[in-house]
Amino acid sequence: MEWWQSVILGVVEGVTEFLPISSTGHLTVVESLMGLPINDTSVTAYTAITQIGAMIASIVYFFSDIVRIAGAWFSGLANKDKRGPDFHLGWAIIAGFLVTAVIAFALKDLIEGPLRSLWFVVGGLLVWSVVMFCADRFGKQDRGEHTITWKDGALLGLIQCFSLVPGVSRSGATISGALFLGIDRVTATRMSFFLGIPTLVAAGSYQAISAASDIAAPGGVGWTATIIGIVVSFAIAYLSIAWLLKFVATNNFTAFVIYRIVLAAIIVVLLLTNVVSPI
Repeated sequence: MEWWQSVILGVVEGVTEFLPISSTGHLTVVESLMGLPINDTSVTAYTAITQIGAMIASIVYFFSDIVRIAGAWFSGLANKDKRGPDFHLGWAIIAGFLVTAVIAFALKDLIEGPLRSLWFVVGGLLVWSVVMFCADRFGKQDRGEHTITWKDGALLGLIQCFSLVPGVSRSGATISGALFLGIDRVTATRMSFFLGIPTLVAAGSYQAISAASDIAAPGGVGWTATIIGIVVSFAIAYLSIAWLLKFVATNNFTAFVIYRIVLAAIIVVLLLTNVVSPI
């Protein structure tokens, strides 16, 4: 992979990781347009590892929240009288992460194999657009962050697993699930970040360790390109986080639903005209 290709992919990752439009779907399409083999193990590893940059951006952005929640969780473990909303929120994040981690690890071979097809990206984009639209329209949105329990976290972790299908979008899955649970739009978006931090850092770290030889192998992506992608995705993702939180405070998700449908249509045209290969 050339350095400029990694810069472009880093920008794509940074912009799309936290928006409910599927970062994996976008990366798969762009990688295919660049002529990169999207089912190659080093390319698959690169896609997962560059997410670390976006996750570091979210850690930096939400650092005060992370410290507050972690402090409340540890205090609650030591003293039952201090078990307030942040203590329960901490358990929700842990429960969600564990559920996602177990299922993702069990389906690892499927995720890195057949599901990499662009036809799955199209399906994920279209099907989850309907889910997002319904969640945004019919969710009560009368619950704030202080109402979230470990059961909510476990359910959101389960729903987050739908994002293992490229095109669904991790943030799109968790936000939709939270909206269906009656959680308000801003809190749902924040929960997608809180659940995403441990999930994607774990996934990226696992790939960095397990696929190190694939990244560095002759003909592989290479660590220089991978590091460039991480750095670029960090910078762009930080700006993307700030924009998204401001956007959802006063807008619904209709624009994202429309974008997903248009993107799916464009991918179908590219596939039918053989501009890109499905795998």
